[in-house]
Amino acid sequence: MASAQSVEEEATGPHVPMREAFPPADTEYMGGFSDGWEYRSVFGGSRLENTYNMVLQFLKEEGYGDLPLPANAEELKLFRKPRRKQLELFRPQGYIHNPIKILFSDEKGKRNNLILCIYNEKAEGHLLRFHGVMNGG
Repeated sequence: MASAQSVEEEATGPHVPMREAFPPADTEYMGGFSDGWEYRSVFGGSRLENTYNMVLQFLKEEGYGDLPLPANAEELKLFRKPRRKQLELFRPQGYIHNPIKILFSDEKGKRNNLILCIYNEKAEGHLLRFHGVMNGG
C-alpha cells in the first residue's frame, strides 16, 4: 500500500522549491501571489515568534534555508525601526537580504503579521532591481 505522501506526489508530482522554479507572473502560490519578479505572502500567528517560525519553515522548504537570517523573533525585532515624527516614504521596516525581505506589517491590529517578499534571482537585472538601482521591466 502506498503512503499518503507518495500518493500525493504521484497526483501532483514532487515538490519543486521556489528557488528552483520561481512562480510565473499572475499566479497564486502557497497563499501568496507572484508577478514573476516578486512573490509576496503575509504570515500571521498569535505571537510574532510563531509567525517568524512559519516564515523560517517556508523559506527552508522553498530552498532559501541557506540565507543568513535573524536567529529568532527577538533578533528580528531589532530590524524594526522606531517610529519617527515624519513619515518615511518607501522605507520598509524589516530584515532585507538579497533575495528576500521580511517586513513588519503596519496594518492596524496586525502587529504579529510579517510580509515575506521573495525576488526572482534568475530575472534579468535582478541585483540592480532588488536594490532599487534599476526599475523593473
